[in-house]
Amino acid sequence: MRTSWADLAANSAAENATSGPSASNAVAGTAAAPTRSTYVPPHLRNRPPSADPPAPAYTGPPANDRGGFSGSRWGGPRNDNSRSGPGYGGNGGRGGGWGSRSGGWDGRVREVNPFGEEEETEQPFSEQENSGINFDAYEDIPVETSGDNVPTPVNTFADIDLGDALNKNIQRCKYVKPTPVQRHAIPISLAGRDLMACAQTGSGKTAAFCFPIISGIMTGQPAQRPPRGAHTVYPLALILSPTRELSIQIHEEARKFSYQTGVRVVVAYGGAPINQQLRELERGVDILVATPGRLVDLLERARVSLQMIRYLALDEADRMLDMGFEPQIRKIVEQMDMPPPGARQTMLFSATFPKEIQRLASDFLAKYIFLAVGRVGSSTDLIVQRVEFVHESDKRSHLMDLLHAQRANGVQGKQALTLVFVETKKGADSLEHWLCMNGFPATTIHGDRSQQRTSIEVI
Repeated sequence: MRTSWADLAANSAAENATSGPSASNAVAGTAAAPTRSTYVPPHLRNRPPSADPPAPAYTGPPANDRGGFSGSRWGGPRNDNSRSGPGYGGNGGRGGGWGSRSGGWDGRVREVNPFGEEEETEQPFSEQENSGINFDAYEDIPVETSGDNVPTPVNTFADIDLGDALNKNIQRCKYVKPTPVQRHAIPISLAGRDLMACAQTGSGKTAAFCFPIISGIMTGQPAQRPPRGAHTVYPLALILSPTRELSIQIHEEARKFSYQTGVRVVVAYGGAPINQQLRELERGVDILVATPGRLVDLLERARVSLQMIRYLALDEADRMLDMGFEPQIRKIVEQMDMPPPGARQTMLFSATFPKEIQRLASDFLAKYIFLAVGRVGSSTDLIVQRVEFVHESDKRSHLMDLLHAQRANGVQGKQALTLVFVETKKGADSLEHWLCMNGFPATTIHGDRSQQRTSIEVI
């Protein structure tokens, strides 16, 4: 049994008390220095010696020997997590640094898997299944294109040269075949042409502009970014969206598409602390997803520069104009340091095509191709719409019947989701309480709730 420090001190005191001249002479041959009694604390001086042998003495290097600190703080062997060079590119240190291909953050070292715990299956595109999308219903959607030298559409993702890393992420997403907007928009964008696309919500627009942007950054020339001394970042692609919710959604999808490609995606939106977003930007950014208001703030703070933008994508441009963002959008595109049309590639997506969008396209795009998927301005045919007349006193009971029917007919293992619109904030809070009391978890989103609380409860 290993003795304690107190037992060791008591044993040393007992040995010193019983040592005589013969003991001193016996040690004289090996140690020329005279023996020195060991200090014993007062509360241990009358304690009888322990029968256990003392612990072996430490035989390592002296405490003042610098060699004892060669690896870690306690003298153990140093692991491989050392900083190698100014870029901190050690195996376990700060991976990537700023010496990567694009001059930004190399996400292949410390990148978090956006797919979570899902298994990565290596299936060909023709054998994959995605039960959430009815791809056969897309075949009858009309598509119209206009412009000079329109590239030929593709039928499968295997027909598109997007790179091995991006193709593997498409397989992880379980995309079977491209939707109509993807079939036409991806070849147009890969050809370097500007695009004005009118497509409905839910038609796959996010992948239609994310795939060409990520592929272009991966295969393009390395960006010669200025030095990082002034805390200013220089993204290569900018994706503008009208709301923070859409920006977060685009960011999450783009992170999946760019996983293990070395392309870093960062999101910036209002209603959230700007310091955290600044820290994410300072780690490096290739693709910036932002709302107009927050981006103008970052530009005015000189924390973001657009002088190296190669790709510009505007999602739901008609909604941004309806929300009054046209002055901010024109300031970002025309009055800052963004390259002019022709020097950058611009993709503009809108569900409708009013005169304001036409004017915006003529100002922002150069020799663009117009793509119309489905009936412009109409709702998608994949959504069943039904209007029912219900008396005011019967609305809640009718809602309860709909919720029970949805729960009974829901997909096995998946929670049925329902979005209910009401007239007032008070009515939303009252309906939330009533649904929770009747066994349906619910939350509210309205102007009196903070963005942080709303994001936490919705997620």
